[in-house]
Amino acid sequence: MLGVFLRDQIRNEEIRRRTRVTDIAQRVAKLKWQWAGTRRTDGRWGLKVLEWRPRTGIRSVGRRPTRWTDDLGRVAGSHWRQAAQDRVMWNSLQKIYVQQWTSFG
Repeated sequence: MLGVFLRDQIRNEEIRRRTRVTDIAQRVAKLKWQWAGTRRTDGRWGLKVLEWRPRTGIRSVGRRPTRWTDDLGRVAGSHWRQAAQDRVMWNSLQKIYVQQWTSFG
C-alpha cells in the first residue's frame, strides 16, 4: 500500500513515478503513433481506418468529424505518410505526438 490519501493532494504523475506505473494515455498515444507509421500500401484496411469518418455521433454545428489523420497531421504535417517512411524522423516525432495527445486529454 502506498499510504496516499486525497487530503495529501499528491499529483497523479508523482504517484505513477513512485509506483513505476506507465500512464495509460501515453501508452495508447505511443501505440497509435507506431501503428499509423506502418508502411504498408498494399490496400489493406490499415489506411482505411486512418481515414474513416464515423457517420454517427453529434458534433457542434460546423464542426467536422475528427479523424486519426488529423491528429497525425498536427504533428507531422499534411504529408505525414512521407514522413513515416523516414523512420528516424518518425520516431523523433513520436515523443512530440505523445506529449500533445496527453496534455489536453
